[in-house]
Amino acid sequence: MKNEFMKKAIELSIKSVNNGGGPFGSVIVKGDKIIAEGSNKVTSNNDPTAHGEIVAIREACKKLNNFSLNGCELYSTCEPCPMCLSAIYWARIDKIYYANTREDARKIDFDDSLIYTELQKNIDKRKIPMIQMMRNEALKAFEMWDKKTDKVKY
Repeated sequence: MKNEFMKKAIELSIKSVNNGGGPFGSVIVKGDKIIAEGSNKVTSNNDPTAHGEIVAIREACKKLNNFSLNGCELYSTCEPCPMCLSAIYWARIDKIYYANTREDARKIDFDDSLIYTELQKNIDKRKIPMIQMMRNEALKAFEMWDKKTDKVKY
């Protein structure tokens, strides 16, 4: 069964290339059933976050009407990039199956090594400057959240 799910992700990646998108596809499975599909839509949607995994996560959450995808597994045609991996953790997906490696992706100019390197640096050493400002004012929302008794933790 697992091979069928990866075959579907691969089919989505090939279709994406044929439609002018990037060569990435993904499916999310719950209970041996595909509940969401995603392919790379970065250029077609003018959205740098529209990677196959993110597209599938958005669809699955909408379908399940829940921000948690606990109990789900993700099949991706490539090892998830740092952004997608973070989203997978935030979505609480149980397991990731992938086909191509980040090295395979790098060889065709999808190189995430800068991001991996940047994440290991101190904030003041990163390529994109990060400047903290108005912390005291922004803490108000954090304090309100902290005191809220009916909050939905995520």
